[in-house]
Amino acid sequence: MDHYLSQDRAPVLEALERMKRARLVPFDVPGHKRGRGNPELRDFLGEKCLDVDVNSMKMLDNLCHPVSVIKDAETLAAEAFHAAHAFFMVGGTTSAVQAMVLTAVGRGDKIIMPRNVHRSAINALILCGAIPVYVNPQMDHTLGISLGMRVAEVEDAIRRHPDAKAVLVNNPTYYGICSNLKAIVALAHAHGMMVLADEAHGTHFYFHDDLPISAMDAGADLAAISMHKSGGSLTQSSMLLCGPSVNAGYVHQIINITQTTSGSYLLMSSLDISRRNLALHGREIFDKVIRLVEYARNEINTIGDYYAYSKELINSDSIYDFDVTKLSIFTRPVGLAGIEVYDLLRDEYDIQTEFGDIANLLAYVSVGDRPKDIERLVAALAEIRRNYRKDSSRMLKAEYIEPEVVHGPQEAFYAEKEALPIEKTAGRVCSEFVMCYPPGIPILAPGERITEEILTYIRYAKKKGCQMTGPEDMDIRYLNVMK
Repeated sequence: MDHYLSQDRAPVLEALERMKRARLVPFDVPGHKRGRGNPELRDFLGEKCLDVDVNSMKMLDNLCHPVSVIKDAETLAAEAFHAAHAFFMVGGTTSAVQAMVLTAVGRGDKIIMPRNVHRSAINALILCGAIPVYVNPQMDHTLGISLGMRVAEVEDAIRRHPDAKAVLVNNPTYYGICSNLKAIVALAHAHGMMVLADEAHGTHFYFHDDLPISAMDAGADLAAISMHKSGGSLTQSSMLLCGPSVNAGYVHQIINITQTTSGSYLLMSSLDISRRNLALHGREIFDKVIRLVEYARNEINTIGDYYAYSKELINSDSIYDFDVTKLSIFTRPVGLAGIEVYDLLRDEYDIQTEFGDIANLLAYVSVGDRPKDIERLVAALAEIRRNYRKDSSRMLKAEYIEPEVVHGPQEAFYAEKEALPIEKTAGRVCSEFVMCYPPGIPILAPGERITEEILTYIRYAKKKGCQMTGPEDMDIRYLNVMK
């Protein structure tokens, strides 16, 4: 790395400040011309913001072909995240996950992945025509959550599909559960396969020793990280990290197939500033988050019925490690689905949590939270238990429904299809997605057989208030199936 670059620098930010001092007359895009052309937008977002919503110009470099300030900022990011190379991504972690998958596999290639992947990974298969080999995640039958991939099951998938090109791992899952990433990397590399890590919820792993191992430290080839989740940058800003054995030039070509040629300097400067903040202060930031969540967990577990789980779940295999910054709460013993508690918190208490499913609630805690915010959440949960508690015996237990993959996602998505009333689709092959969002993990993906069990789950999730997304029919009365 160039001698003048150190982690206390922020090259994109510095270039934007130099540009502002130059008082340029803008005869380029964007057309709002530093906000003058759109006073309403300027009044809402502020002059400082619109002053730096600018186009790629020589002094600011170009995200498609970085040679100066963006290149320097990415070099610093790579160093901070223990990677050989880092790419700024302005299409969210979805674009980073898709770039990873498109780098590793092409049409007809196989990729080993857990079924509880984010939809972006399966969407990438629709784009490139690769075929998923699912390792069914273990389930915690009490909590009703998907766990990590067992090393023995990855080994079995590799034995059955020695021609697979890559293995994709969640590090961690939405709930904070980690697979034995180091062992999976060693196993995959021994068979000539790449390892891709979806680290949408693991940005902070790079900055604290008491957290699970990060993908780059475990030897993964590529990792997609959501800087905007736990890293503090603006929504939609993420990074793609590359290990030393990856051809970064090829990865960049893949990124440029889909990424915008008009990279937002608001997003890029937020990545640059947030990386500097994490590199300089990450340990103390996440120390504070770990303490806050531990305090919240203890308080919630004294309410009764609720269960805020943590490292006691670790079993050295499907739960190899647990991210203690995740405040995941099992709500079923209160007689309420996680989504019902989520709705009550928002509607009755003005508390917005991250998501609820049919048995769990996730409250996302970050450096921006305060002890008094935690106290308000705990008090609201106690009151909800007092006022809304029900008999839990008739609640649907969340079970992992093993999908029958009949066709690859690309083949099914583009095949001739017909729309049928959802209740008449059992036995047919789905050609679109159905999922609860968040977290965006498909209940059905293109190419999978629809069963009565799946339809029961969809009906139950809808009834409880989960936000269902994916199908062409926004009301989810009809589903597209292959003819």
